[in-house]
Amino acid sequence: LDSSEVSNPPEWFEDAFRLAREAGLHTVAHAAEEGPPQYITNAVKALEAERIDHGVGCDGDPGVVEMLVRNQIPLTMCPLSNVKLNVFDRIEDHNLKRLLDLGIKVTVNSDDPAYFGGYVLDNYLAVADGLDLTREDIVQLSRNSIEASFMPDVDKDLLLVELETVSGQ
Repeated sequence: LDSSEVSNPPEWFEDAFRLAREAGLHTVAHAAEEGPPQYITNAVKALEAERIDHGVGCDGDPGVVEMLVRNQIPLTMCPLSNVKLNVFDRIEDHNLKRLLDLGIKVTVNSDDPAYFGGYVLDNYLAVADGLDLTREDIVQLSRNSIEASFMPDVDKDLLLVELETVSGQ
């Protein structure tokens, strides 16, 4: 589920998500980029979303933050598009680092790179510089991305070992 959240609450798409799950598909929903934090809760409960795209507004509700931490539901954040869409005025204002420090499984991604002007590496470089991320932060973001992916567990395990080897962590 993606695109504009305004006036489009997740629960309206419950039947479509049920059909997707029955077909063996993974479920992901945009929530709390433009809409309220409650859209994350609704997406998780009504749609059984496994990941939340964006989710930057989650910190507007401590209960949503607690649910994300407790259930380790990944947020696939796209910092450059968030700035381009005026969700944040500047990359330095982005809440990615604060959410990571709270224990939310944050990942760094691109969002329509040709349109928003940045692939995944560009997003990593922007937040690394703009948010003063540490080496440990970047390794954790990488680990989160691997764990949040839908690749087979055996492939995740191999990548996690490789990440540990190259990072020394």
